[in-house]
Amino acid sequence: MSELESEAMEAEFDTVAAWTEEAVRALGPEHAIPAGCRGSGSEGALRWLADRLDLRPGARLLDDGAGVGGPAGWLAAERRLRPVCAEPMAAAVHASRRLFGLPAVVALSQRLPFTAGSFDAAWCLGVLCTTSDKAGALAELRRVLVPGARLGLLVFVADGPLTGPLPEGNEFPSEEETRDLLAAAGFELGETAEADLSDSPEEWTRRADAVDAEVERRHGGSTAFRQAQEQSGRVGRLLSSGELRPWLGVAVAR
Repeated sequence: MSELESEAMEAEFDTVAAWTEEAVRALGPEHAIPAGCRGSGSEGALRWLADRLDLRPGARLLDDGAGVGGPAGWLAAERRLRPVCAEPMAAAVHASRRLFGLPAVVALSQRLPFTAGSFDAAWCLGVLCTTSDKAGALAELRRVLVPGARLGLLVFVADGPLTGPLPEGNEFPSEEETRDLLAAAGFELGETAEADLSDSPEEWTRRADAVDAEVERRHGGSTAFRQAQEQSGRVGRLLSSGELRPWLGVAVAR
């Protein structure tokens, strides 16, 4: 995100990140990937993207807006890569380092601390709706990718007006706007699909639920917990009603 847009977003993306790490450490490392992927895509969505990113052994991959590192941790385990995580929330960066041992930096999507052409691929999962400067974020991704590199996206798109109450600080693009933004940033969009966010293995769901329950047990009475729950609940309602769609796309850097 280009700036911290609300106190509720800080609770959702920073405070809860630290609590998630704490809960995973209490419950066991097998909970790390399921908990870290909640809100950033299902196992099926991650696999769909990974299969289309043309990843080769030793490929340099950036996870932009990586959160606590769950998707990057999954990719490291599945494809034997060592992704680099970039994430603006310091607690989330610390969690990704401690839970997955991944290189991670505190960085805004619009100001990535990497030289041009540093990466062979990237993905950006559920991040575009959290920033008002979507064009800047995509332009920066194009800068750090080599020509011909592939970018995987999970975007929560809204093709019509949304009914309230809406999650604070979020601006959901339409699919048409997303396509136009990609083209303007120097990407050629390839294959797209609708994500099924319920297609993770049953064990994933149980472990992620266990982490959520442990976080609530420890912190459920706090204002930050209530704010984060309200934020995620509002997004969940919009997805359930069909006002938001989880859209997957793979684009090639021209």
